Amino acid sequence: MTQPLKVGVLGYRFMGKAHANAMARLPMFFPDAPAIERHTLVGRDEEALAEAAERFGFAHTATDWRDAIDEVDVFYNLGPNHVHAEPSIAALEAGVPVLCEKPLAPTLDEAAAMRDAAAAADVPAGTAFNYRFVPAIRYAKGLIEDGELGEIRQVRGRYLQDWLVDPEAPWAWRMDADMAGSGALGDLGAHTVDLAGFLVGDEVGGIDRLSGHLQTFVDERPVPDGDGDSGEGGDSGEGGDGGGDVDDRAVEEYRDVTVDDAYSAQVAYESGATGTFEGTRFATGHKNDHAIEVHGSKGSLKFSLERLNELEVLREGDRGFQTVLVTDETDPYVDHWWPPGHVIGWEHTFVHESYEFLSAVAEGGEFSPSFAEGYAVQEVLDAIERSDERGEWVSVE
Repeated sequence: MTQPLKVGVLGYRFMGKAHANAMARLPMFFPDAPAIERHTLVGRDEEALAEAAERFGFAHTATDWRDAIDEVDVFYNLGPNHVHAEPSIAALEAGVPVLCEKPLAPTLDEAAAMRDAAAAADVPAGTAFNYRFVPAIRYAKGLIEDGELGEIRQVRGRYLQDWLVDPEAPWAWRMDADMAGSGALGDLGAHTVDLAGFLVGDEVGGIDRLSGHLQTFVDERPVPDGDGDSGEGGDSGEGGDGGGDVDDRAVEEYRDVTVDDAYSAQVAYESGATGTFEGTRFATGHKNDHAIEVHGSKGSLKFSLERLNELEVLREGDRGFQTVLVTDETDPYVDHWWPPGHVIGWEHTFVHESYEFLSAVAEGGEFSPSFAEGYAVQEVLDAIERSDERGEWVSVE
């Protein structure tokens, strides 16, 4: 009998919880998934780490990721962006497969080093763009590949949140350029850039050039007493989990915000198609509004994460958009869940992602999105920053 894959995870907060939940669901809903053991959970705060390990079902803990790499067969790097590169590269050099949260790294140089380490390793290395694994997105990709939309002409993507609207919302590592690399651009824009590439990349080619703009609305934020920097126990991933309410804690200081609060970009594809992307943490009333539209010569489609079981589709000859409820057993991944019409949620995307990644590990196959694909997204993020600095259109290199 094949021994279970021993999984190590760095990070136990937002993304740690999401991925641990996915691992727990796998044997119940995906009986053909590889058997795994939730082996080692990594973080810095021993007390919080021990409590999280008990809740998440991990048998061991470690306060140094190096100790975990020596003990596990698979490594999930869910730490803050500035601890993506070193542990991931070390794991790959040790022959341990890695799934790393997005964006791949704070800088393009670090992302390149991760890409190169993955290319040199004979094991899967994946970037955790979980929205690729929404059934409705897979359905949409099938429509595009089948030519239902005709020639792709325009792509529109947005990711709107409002968790930083209050200027007294507390400082967190996502607001520090050294730790995060960028703000809304990397946290939210990375998802949009990847999703657009996943859906239409084969149809329109890569992004040739773009014009980008970054904006910071609040230059400093309060740091509640005892909430300095967030280290390896913190998690990557979009969302307002970086800090809590400061009302009941003394504010010791204010710290500078050194990243963007919002970004926008206009892109020109190699095919002549155009795209517009935007993301913000200041869109009052929007909690997690990730949406994408694709317009072609014969039809269009629209998707919103806030209605993730639905896809709006317009085909040639239709008088208006039709809403497709993507819950049939024939739809991607849905046969593993509930009867038609019984919707699934955000957390299920991580189950699908882990299923694909761990299957690739067990079978010695490839996983997509790879580190190379994560690097390609990082190139676009870097170009948006360069465009903003120069005030002009730039090429994506």
